[in-house]
Amino acid sequence: MIELLISACLITGDDCRDFALHFDAREVSLMTCVLHGQAVIARWQEGHPDWQVAGWTCSHPERREVAL
Repeated sequence: MIELLISACLITGDDCRDFALHFDAREVSLMTCVLHGQAVIARWQEGHPDWQVAGWTCSHPERREVAL
């Protein structure tokens, strides 16, 4: 599994959190996630207009140090 982790904050500044989008590793590699991540985030942003993206990363979720 490949994870696109989006760190975003409410536009009001009241709350920040991480949103995880998961992809099948047989169909999406880490390189594909990195290369196409901005387009996926742009679509995510359209669906979440109250949130402002602060950062993002691609990884294997099982290797993340802190669980969401």
